[in-house]
Amino acid sequence: MITKKGIRWIWQQSLDSISIKSPLGGRDMTVGSSPVDRSKLGTKRHILTDKQGIPLSAIISPASTHDIKLVTDVIDNTVIKQTFVSNKPKKGMKQKPRHNHLCLDRAYRSKPIEQEIIKRGYVPHIPYKKKRGQKKEENTNQKRYYHSKNKRWVVERTNSWHNRFRKLFTRYEKKVENYLGLVQLSCSIIIHRKIILG
Repeated sequence: MITKKGIRWIWQQSLDSISIKSPLGGRDMTVGSSPVDRSKLGTKRHILTDKQGIPLSAIISPASTHDIKLVTDVIDNTVIKQTFVSNKPKKGMKQKPRHNHLCLDRAYRSKPIEQEIIKRGYVPHIPYKKKRGQKKEENTNQKRYYHSKNKRWVVERTNSWHNRFRKLFTRYEKKVENYLGLVQLSCSIIIHRKIILG
């Protein structure tokens, strides 16, 4: 299972992205026109976190990339590979399967993406996109896990922690390797502060 200070695999992980400015551009394909900043140059940082907001994976992409295109890459790029531990059932009791929950926002709602997430051992928690005049239709996974609340604020908080590092708030590096190295350094500082310092 999990120690008091460690990575929370059991309940949930959250995934989200944030667009940041890149005024100097770059020599690679990780800079594109930002749809949220009047088509100025920008980069997107995709982060996967655990229940406590500890970053498990980080990927850099152009700001014009849709979030759906990199979900599987972010999940597959986790630094610490997840171990599936099954408890031995007591006599006369059936073993309950453990499910890992992945909280996403509405931008990730897509049948093929949901199937890919399920293949990787997660139960996706995505809010329903309701069209005008349409009644709410519940997802079968969310019916089974109705008690599980979508806690996406954890990854939003981690994005805020990343933005406190001045070198990450605006990208001035032209090479993606340099910027990704700074993102990974900030992830290790966040892990050190959360796990070791408490």
